[in-house]
Amino acid sequence: MKKIGVLTSGGDAPGMNAAIRAVVRTAVYKGMQVYGIRRGFNGLINGEISQMDVTSVGEILHRGGTILNTARSDQFKTEEGMKKAINILKVFGIEGLVVIGGDGSFRGARELSERGFPTVGIPGTIDNDIACTEQSIGFDTAINTVLDAINKIRDTVSSHERTNIIEVMGRSAGDIAIYTGMAGGAEGILIPEMPLDIDNLCKRIIEGRNRGKTSSIIILAEGAGKAMEMERIIEEKTGMETRATVLGYIQRGGSPSAADIILASRMGYHAVELLEKNIGNRIVSIRGNKIVDDDIMEALSLPRSFNQELYNLAQVLSI
Repeated sequence: MKKIGVLTSGGDAPGMNAAIRAVVRTAVYKGMQVYGIRRGFNGLINGEISQMDVTSVGEILHRGGTILNTARSDQFKTEEGMKKAINILKVFGIEGLVVIGGDGSFRGARELSERGFPTVGIPGTIDNDIACTEQSIGFDTAINTVLDAINKIRDTVSSHERTNIIEVMGRSAGDIAIYTGMAGGAEGILIPEMPLDIDNLCKRIIEGRNRGKTSSIIILAEGAGKAMEMERIIEEKTGMETRATVLGYIQRGGSPSAADIILASRMGYHAVELLEKNIGNRIVSIRGNKIVDDDIMEALSLPRSFNQELYNLAQVLSI
């Protein structure tokens, strides 16, 4: 394989640029040509493609987001859109594709693979919701961003003797909430994987107050409820002044952590090695600190589980 493409799709994540850099520089090192596809699958359909070289990925390691931009594409989900995408790839002579993104992006990659076009996926999503990998690119940076916010908010809630509900990202996965709640010493963690027991949470807050605790931090994954609604309910049930903070897209931005840069670089290198051997239909993962790859069909069918042990530990230590 002499010509490959790379694109980023879905939500952006810190470390995507490091993955792009690794793909481009590894391919160039191996004597391959690399084409960057802007704005994800939507840009692929529209032919937004240009050749990349070592210089084009210089000075991007520290940058958040993605230099290739990202977008969602309803057209790509249609048979007509899929055929147009493959025709564009053929026009440019691209023989294999690296897709950096999350679950939705990999479903697009799977469709290309099913039509005989070699595609390799690299998990880049702050939600850490790809079942086949222990960690996805962007997760480490996101939890450190949230942890910094928690520490700042705690100063205020302690001063005013309040409870604060901090809503973090995670529609179907509570990993950000679990890890930041644990590291930030939160008094409560609410995640979509566990049933919501608001009465038990309020009981814990009241018990803490009775022991002399004057403030509390509750971490809420967006898939488990809405912070504004929780603010009202908790204040009514506990009698404690309660405020809500929704962190939003700040969690996606910022310079990637060293851990994310290294993970992205390792995954990008592995993806190119696969395509060099004409191997597609794979998703790159990390398990036991080793970079591995899985069949894309099997990987997408795996049931996702969350870190129950860490969640339980956070509950014990938050008394």
